Amino acid sequence: MDFNEYQAAAKRTLYGNEQVLTNCALGLASEAGQVVDIVKNYTFRGQKLSKEQLEHEMGDVLWYLSQVAQWADISFDDVAKTNIEILNKRYPHGYQN
Repeated sequence: MDFNEYQAAAKRTLYGNEQVLTNCALGLASEAGQVVDIVKNYTFRGQKLSKEQLEHEMGDVLWYLSQVAQWADISFDDVAKTNIEILNKRYPHGYQN
């Protein structure tokens, strides 16, 4: 599945037509926080890293991000391509310390 296919499939579950951008942005922040909590609990509290739980929360982040792009009429595929272009310019030989 490419990013545009994902974006279209995810839109099927988008609810509401008022304040959608705000709802999606707040949801994105909330879900990203849950990813952070999983990593924090693994790193600092010695909890086992649940890849299943991490994948679930990352999927929620992906959903919200795709719907922010959807609302703004931005191709999710273009978001990914542009990001890679920026990274290639910024780090032409990969990231090196």
